[in-house]
This record gives sequence, structure tokens and C-alpha cells, in this order.
Amino acid sequence: MDFRLKVFYTVATRLSFTKASVALFITQPAVSKHIQELEESYKIKLFDRTGSKISLTAAGEKLLKYTKIIFEIYREIDFEMGALINEQRGMLRIGASTTISQYIIPPILARFHQEMQGINFNLRNGNTEQIESALLNKEIEIGIVEGQSKNKGIKYIPFLKDELVLVCNSTNTLVNKDEITKHDLLQLRFLLREQGSGTLEVIEHALKPLKIKMSELTVEMQLGSTESIKSYLMNSDCVAFISIHAIQNELKNNELVILDVDNLVMERFFYIISLQGKTDALSDLFIKKISRHYNLKL
Repeated sequence: MDFRLKVFYTVATRLSFTKASVALFITQPAVSKHIQELEESYKIKLFDRTGSKISLTAAGEKLLKYTKIIFEIYREIDFEMGALINEQRGMLRIGASTTISQYIIPPILARFHQEMQGINFNLRNGNTEQIESALLNKEIEIGIVEGQSKNKGIKYIPFLKDELVLVCNSTNTLVNKDEITKHDLLQLRFLLREQGSGTLEVIEHALKPLKIKMSELTVEMQLGSTESIKSYLMNSDCVAFISIHAIQNELKNNELVILDVDNLVMERFFYIISLQGKTDALSDLFIKKISRHYNLKL
């Protein structure tokens, strides 16, 4: 593999020479030298530099497109050559939305790695929108996401059932109520995830039968992760809709309490996602092993 292309790819995806040098464990002048050599070789600029900011030129965009294809081929060669001598080796880039990457996928990766120690994983964290975008841009091979909307360029396999529940801290006076009504929901102060989170889509979808719009909820704050929402809940009288998978320890320790809401069920599936019509042996192997473990029907 041409190391200069690896340097180019790292700079192009981070749009930063400094971040690229850190990621590649080389000096910033070395990064600049490799990019300069590529530009001299192709006799064209790959980056525009404005002060401390850089952006891809048209030539840079085109080279990035082909670099992704080249790296994809290298990855498949590595896996296929290993398979010929009964060695499982290669790199699989996985993206997972926040709830999944924090609470669900690490044990899965650990089990997979125990079985196949030659396979390395790169786990990328982000909200559903970001993970789907990374898949479409071929920055990852597989994603595991939440949410209701579907993109036509992506194949979705139902993976694991989840339920969002309304929770508050155990000292909140709401714990004494048998049931939370629609009227109560409109009076409460909510913590919500950021825009682009699949959780927001599920909440919006589930509230429709109650004829409640998201805009009618009183939102005290939007936070970028479930962990930050849980921490905030511990120190406030707010409520939040959170995945049941994310609060097992807090329920056990009596730090958070689930509130029953009248006529409200928030069930969803997490989905394994891959590009429509695009398969490779390592991704297929990973999906099959997950599917076998969870008895999924592909």
C-alpha cells in the first residue's frame, strides 16, 4: 500500500495536517512532505489552504474517491489471501450510534475477537445520521443504528429489539404517581438528544397517537449522549426517554426509576446496515456471526 495515499486519505478525511500527524504517528512536516510529493507527482494541487484551514480541491475530491476504492480492495485482498491458508485476518470498520456503541456492541466485538484474533476492528461512534452518512461515503463497511427513517441506498437488517422508557431520578416526586398522563407529559421538563439522533425520531413517532408534537414538549436541554442525560437526570427534576439497555445499572442501584405512561409504548429495532448491492467476505462473516448469536433471520 502506498503510504503517501494513506497520508492523503488521513488528511482528506480530517481536513487537518495536525490531526493526521497524530493519527499516523508521524510529524506534521512529514505529512506535508508526503502531500507535496503527491501534488508534484500528479502536477496538480490536492488541497486549498486558507490560513489554518484546508479544503479539498476538485482533484483532491477525485483522488479521495479512488483512494477509498483502493483501500477497500486492499482490505478484501488481505482477508481473501488469509482465508486461502485458513487464517482469518483483516480490518473491519464498524459504525454504531451512541446507545449501541456504549452499551451493546463492545461485548459482541470481544466475543468475535476471541474467536478470530486476526480480525481487527475500528469502531466509530456517532448518531444515526452520522453513521448512515459514513456508510454512504464508504468510510465504514457496516453500521448498527436506531431510528425509523430508511435510506434507499442502504440495506437494513433488524438486529435487536429495544424499548425507550420515561425515567427520572429516584428522589423525584413523580415516582409516587401510578401513571403519567398526556397532560402530565405537557407539564414536564425534558432532556433530549441532539438533532440527528435516531432516538428523537422514535419519540416523535410514538407521540403521534397521543396527538403530541415534539414542539409542545418543554425541553430544558438537548445533550449529545445518553451518559450526559443520565448524569443530568441525577441532579435535576427533569425526565427523559432512554433505552432500557442503557439504564440497567441505574435501575439496579435505585438511582433512576421508570415511569409508566398512559397509552404510550416506545418500541424500536436496532438495525445492522450495509450498502445495497455491496458485499464483501469479512462483512458477511461478521453479520452471519451476529445473526447466529441473536437468532436473526437474514
